[in-house]
Amino acid sequence: MARGGARPGAGRKVGEVTRKTRAIAEGAVANGITPLEYMLQRLRDDQESAEVRRDMAKAAAPYIHPRLASVEANITGHITIGSALDQLDG
Repeated sequence: MARGGARPGAGRKVGEVTRKTRAIAEGAVANGITPLEYMLQRLRDDQESAEVRRDMAKAAAPYIHPRLASVEANITGHITIGSALDQLDG
């Protein structure tokens, strides 16, 4: 009889948050400040050191500015360079 290993339907479902994570998030919203709002508040504080403000900017950036996706360009066509050179000679 086999024991151990993964079982279908066992464990936390993918994408579900734990009770602790949910409690922290609900508490932050109930108190009126989210982690992003906290980071932005520290970022805008002129009394903070430049190092702290830089760290807050780095941490908050992914929530405000999404990363650009890379795009593969495959360009095909016919380019005639000789016609432009003929105009210069003429």
